[in-house]
Amino acid sequence: MKQTTFTLGQSDMPKQWYNLAADLPTPMQPPLTPDGKPITSDMLAPVFPTNLIEQEVSRQRWIDIPEEILEMLAIWHPTPLRRARRLEEYLKTPARIYYKDESVSPPGSHKPNTAVAQAWYNKQFGIKKLTTETGAGQWGSALAFACNMLGLECKVYMVRVSFDQKPFRKTMMQVWGANCVASPSNETSAGREILKRMPDTPGSLGIAISEAIEEAVSDKSGKTRYSLGSVLNHVLLHQTIIGLEAKKQLKLAGEKKPDVVIGCAGGGSNFAGLSFPFVCDKIHGEEIDIFPVESSTCPKMTKGPFTYDFGDTAKMTPLLPMYTLGHTFIPAPIHAGGLRYHGMAPLVSQCIVEGLIKPRAYSQLKSYESALTWARTEGFICAPETSHAIACVIDEAKKAAQEGKEKVILFNYSGHGMLDLGGYEKFLSGKLKDSTLSDLELCESLKVIENLPKAKPQKTGKW
Repeated sequence: MKQTTFTLGQSDMPKQWYNLAADLPTPMQPPLTPDGKPITSDMLAPVFPTNLIEQEVSRQRWIDIPEEILEMLAIWHPTPLRRARRLEEYLKTPARIYYKDESVSPPGSHKPNTAVAQAWYNKQFGIKKLTTETGAGQWGSALAFACNMLGLECKVYMVRVSFDQKPFRKTMMQVWGANCVASPSNETSAGREILKRMPDTPGSLGIAISEAIEEAVSDKSGKTRYSLGSVLNHVLLHQTIIGLEAKKQLKLAGEKKPDVVIGCAGGGSNFAGLSFPFVCDKIHGEEIDIFPVESSTCPKMTKGPFTYDFGDTAKMTPLLPMYTLGHTFIPAPIHAGGLRYHGMAPLVSQCIVEGLIKPRAYSQLKSYESALTWARTEGFICAPETSHAIACVIDEAKKAAQEGKEKVILFNYSGHGMLDLGGYEKFLSGKLKDSTLSDLELCESLKVIENLPKAKPQKTGKW
């Protein structure tokens, strides 16, 4: 029998997270205040606990994972590395396709890798309640799970379109004791203002972030903080357990290295979690093609500029150097809710500037077609976000066939789609449509950043 699953023992779990900021050829530009001054750590204190702020600004290459966090991660880690042999045979490709199966976590995605870490650090700091946003519901359910494990209260603002499309995500959060409301809501000033101007809006992650931050900073007791599921450095740091495990597992499979690394990218967390340890290898001389894959409905990496922008609609976050479509951008209501964020993580953005990674964009229909190919070969039903990565995998495997080259393709299977069957039903019945961002719409969306400080796309790398 040909081996398809490669597993590690719990003693082989990584004991440290990898921090790409230590190895970037060009240092990242700092977060700024609206008047262009660098953010100081004390300015972030009302939003994040000090221990996570220290990780956010750290340039230390390796950061120890506390034993208590390792014990929680061990509920589902190490996650399996699998080989997609049936897909390889279907595509008639010489490529060997591997995927890191993050769908085996209790919430069904990669998100609890950082959720348990953030909840633990907040509890150590004396925090009693966490607020957050969620797009498709994967992050909200992950934080609800983590808060339940650690005895924290959890409040989730879920983007309206996903709140309606994916009601069982809300149920998951409620099972773990969290309170989930549709965003924009009447519970915050930011939400009420949006509803006043756009009562029928499908919502956006930028709006939901504004609401969650507003609630956190409005708590007079000081016992509430905000928790973010993507974008920020410390979030991407926690996710690197994925790529660090994958490195060990590829060796078990008899592979020296991947030739191609792929992950879908909304804010950047699952892509970074898998790819950053391999980006490090590329910085130090390895030849690896690395592709972050976004939705063509929300194409910040492939159409947006690299500049400073706010991470949320109400401008409550610092200005971040990133690829963006403008903080007021509201994408069309595609089913891949986790890919509907207007900006890209600064660390991922700097990798694009350096030429270390090459973004791609895929449409909703193309991605669902790829998801069906995946389900009808490998058997698993993937999340709509993950289907974008699979679309890129299929293209790369076909390219390998055309070139007659053996390649090792590695991608992150970031979540299952068992709670996303409504989208599959609409696709199968022909009710789903593609939507693209026109140049006119892009120009209109970018007007909100015209008077903001400009990021300089500096690079020193050779890529």
